[in-house]
This record gives sequence, C-alpha cells and structure tokens, in this order.
Amino acid sequence: MNIVLTILQVIQILSAIAMIGLILMQHGKGADAGATFGGGAGSASLFGASGGANFLSRSTAVLATVFLSCTLGLAYFGNLRTEPKGAGSVLESVPAPASQQIPGTNVPPATVTPATPTGTGAAQIPGQ
Repeated sequence: MNIVLTILQVIQILSAIAMIGLILMQHGKGADAGATFGGGAGSASLFGASGGANFLSRSTAVLATVFLSCTLGLAYFGNLRTEPKGAGSVLESVPAPASQQIPGTNVPPATVTPATPTGTGAAQIPGQ
C-alpha cells in the first residue's frame, strides 16, 4: 500500500511541476494585442504562430487530469490506510485524571435562607 501511495505522490509532484512550466510558457490573451503594435515575436516562437497554443493548452489539460486523478487516488488510498497504535494525537496518550469532574463544580451548593427584616421600624407580619 505504501508503494502505491509513493508512486501516486511522485506522479502528482511531477505533473504539478510540468503543469507549472506549461502554464508559464503559454502567452496570455493580451499578448496578441502587443503583437499588432510591432511585437512580432509570434512568428519566431518554437511552435509557430498558432500551433503552440493548441499543443500547450491540450498538454496542460492532460496534465491537469493526471494531477486530479492522482489527488483523488491519494485521498482514497490515504483513507484506507490504518494508523499504527501510537500514530495519533499527542493528547490521546495522556492518561485521564481519576475524577472526571468539571473544575469548580466540587463546591457545595449554597443554602438559601429567607431574609429576615432587621432594624427598627420593620413591620412584623403576623404568623411568622
């Protein structure tokens, strides 16, 4: 299983690097406007005036498809892999405390006592 993941990673990295190179070799849409005002570098290109656009764009599309399929393969095979016992979070290896009480809840509840009127001139209610 590790060999498949390694092969997919290598193919993905190589396709990403090749795709970056192909995208940088392509000229933008604004380059045609510059060619009309004296920048006649289109005839001296490697693939000719218009032949390179089709080749480069199709090659980029093929590499993008390879990149996407490798990404999906890595996601699928990565989820199938089971992790070893100690390959989890660091906090999973910390032992739990003896009592699982929330801090501050070990305070006994306050007893509610009825307020008694104090002082002079307080009205006394009969029966209390």
